Amino acid sequence: MKKQDKYLVTYCEILLTSTITTILVVAFLIVEKEMLLGAIIGLGILGFFIAKGRGIPHKIDQVYREHPCVFYLTIVSPVIIAIVFCRHEHFALFMIASVAIYATACLGLTLQLGYTGLTNFAGAAFLGVGGYTVAVLTNQSIPNVLVILLGGLMAAIIGSLLILPVLRTRGHYAALVTIAFALLFKTFLEINDTLGGPQGLKIASFKFFGLDFNEPLLGSSFYLSYVIAALLLMLVVFIITRLIEKSWLGLHLDAVRLDETVASCFGINIAAWKILAFTLGNFFIGLAGGLYAQMLGHIAPTNFTFADSLILISIVILGGIGNPLGVIPASFLIIVLPEKLQFIQEYRFLLFSILVILVLVYRPEGLLKRGLRSFYRTWGRERKLEN
Repeated sequence: MKKQDKYLVTYCEILLTSTITTILVVAFLIVEKEMLLGAIIGLGILGFFIAKGRGIPHKIDQVYREHPCVFYLTIVSPVIIAIVFCRHEHFALFMIASVAIYATACLGLTLQLGYTGLTNFAGAAFLGVGGYTVAVLTNQSIPNVLVILLGGLMAAIIGSLLILPVLRTRGHYAALVTIAFALLFKTFLEINDTLGGPQGLKIASFKFFGLDFNEPLLGSSFYLSYVIAALLLMLVVFIITRLIEKSWLGLHLDAVRLDETVASCFGINIAAWKILAFTLGNFFIGLAGGLYAQMLGHIAPTNFTFADSLILISIVILGGIGNPLGVIPASFLIIVLPEKLQFIQEYRFLLFSILVILVLVYRPEGLLKRGLRSFYRTWGRERKLEN
């Protein structure tokens, strides 16, 4: 088979897989009966093993690395169809927007944990920093888009202060610093009457060039505007994260994660790269928190607990540590599944704990394993010519 024909077959298989997955996801979001939900979950599990047997995950990763534009086209097109199909479903659109926002936040954690090896158990706290910044500044005469950017900037600034004690510790001690910050942040919100105390703050609707996001868009659900904004934000952050991974920046971050001593011997400034990863990752998390607050319309300390930080870490581990693509399906499983299956709602943290343990024991690379680094496409060709 010619190389062009082989790639065409691969693209068709990926497009077919993404289309079937989209159909199952739409059905899962719309259907309410638990028996039908169980059947859809069973079909999804069966389809996953069939796709794995045909090597679809490996082909997706190959196209994702070699031809990103084609990959985005084959993945984004079914998503757009799904959004159009669910345009009147409030719950379905809210879930899609929530998955995109959580995936954006987890991309920031991927930059920290997956690339640099910095464990951040305060992800929900930085979501809260972005959210509360938006809540305070929304009523001011500042464009809402700029307010969300300021939310990310505030999260980055506070993260740059937290990184100072993190740099003086290592391993589980550094993780304890972030845990302490997460607990202190929630307590600070509860006792601070300026920020609404335990009741929280109400947030005005998001406006963009005169478009009120709390008004129905083209006769559909008002959540459609937030879905579009959340997906665009996720796409931009995903591309930036992917470019960092492929560049010499990602190479330095990987060197810091793998062995700090060896990296410092080669002249890599360990502290500088940790500061960069921690600050930029928190900036992404703050952006997600700002948009999330706008979509909710009201935030309180209960929205940003330590348990929510554990959910973010669970998504990164389940999706595959260091693989930005894996956080998207992992976010869907962690966020949407408990909402649809209400009978497991009370036990979701117990189930998350069991799931993380099983993943760490039996599949530590997560749902989508991070592939080997490749900088130039010509390396493989030159090696073949030499042979």
